[in-house]
Amino acid sequence: MDNLRMLGKDEEKDDAEVTWGNHFFVSFFQTPDPILAEDQQRINTFSKLNNRLRGLGEQLQELKSEKEALDDLSMELELADEGEPVLYRVGESFLHMPLSRAQKRLEQDQSSLDARISTVSTSVDDCDTQMKELKVQLYAKFGSAINLDE
Repeated sequence: MDNLRMLGKDEEKDDAEVTWGNHFFVSFFQTPDPILAEDQQRINTFSKLNNRLRGLGEQLQELKSEKEALDDLSMELELADEGEPVLYRVGESFLHMPLSRAQKRLEQDQSSLDARISTVSTSVDDCDTQMKELKVQLYAKFGSAINLDE
């Protein structure tokens, strides 16, 4: 505690930008205008959208890999014998079912997955659009005093 001291006037004007994790900071020493509550709200909204975008991106990747697995399964079912039952995953378990029923179930699962991928993609696009609008507003006000890039 003995090495703590007050900064002098010349030391206060450090122009370094600060970014840390998902948080976005404005260098207060570079901004000529005060940061208003609306500006802080925009920064907070941008941060929330950025976090949501990351989560949606991960979810979209998982859905795409699941889609690939279903496409591979479709190819495998085309090669299967008509008379023998096949194992088909339902939730956490596998069930024996006739090939025709498994193919119908696969088509339903693929269409359901396509709908989920479409929904998540739309959400990603919406977040991206909102973030671009906020970036324009924040960079217009703060210029290089704010860092919104990762």
